[in-house]
Amino acid sequence: MTSTVPALGTRTAEGSALQAVLLDMDGTLVDTEGFWWDVEVEVFASLGHTLDESWRHVVVGGPMTRSAGFLIEATGADIPLDELTVLLNDGFEARIDRALPLMPGAGRLLAELYEYEIPTALVSASHRRIIDRVLTSLGAHHFSLTVAGDEVPRTKPHPDPYLAAAAGLGADPARCAVIEDTATGVAAAEAAGCQVVAVPSVAPIAPALRRTIVTSLEEVDLTFLHGLMTEMR
Repeated sequence: MTSTVPALGTRTAEGSALQAVLLDMDGTLVDTEGFWWDVEVEVFASLGHTLDESWRHVVVGGPMTRSAGFLIEATGADIPLDELTVLLNDGFEARIDRALPLMPGAGRLLAELYEYEIPTALVSASHRRIIDRVLTSLGAHHFSLTVAGDEVPRTKPHPDPYLAAAAGLGADPARCAVIEDTATGVAAAEAAGCQVVAVPSVAPIAPALRRTIVTSLEEVDLTFLHGLMTEMR
């Protein structure tokens, strides 16, 4: 879904050139990374296979095709990839219908970006059917644009989703702040040339150039994001 994009050029008195904010979904805005793993465990149990807990770090943050493909290969499960992805999406939808907890600070941050008319995009490796379901809880009005993993030629860790989001908002990727929770998402955002704020969820993320690590979205507000752009000038 796409809505009208607010005018660009929102600046603080210090002249920060923040043009847009691009946000990951699972594990960043909604506390659902554990949901995906629980569903994967349940689906593979129904197929007669037990998932190794160490695989959780392998599949987190990636596109469905990569995660599901890895688990099929690792377990030797006799199921086609397309059939497995349907089972996983169905199971996940059932979970979020029961509960969809937001990450700490997510609601406040989205409200602030909306209030100050900062162009904001939701950029997820999840499929469109999942994103649209989650948007009913996040509030579709908070986003000028959304990009799903099944709508780009290559999804995370490739830069395509973030490049598509920046282009859709008419923004320079270098003037976009990306908020991500996994190494896969961080790699995609950095490959696109964006300034990255990492909020690690399941696995730690190491500091690096153009990358800021925080422990929670409670630490992130509009002043913080403008400051990132000021520092890079």
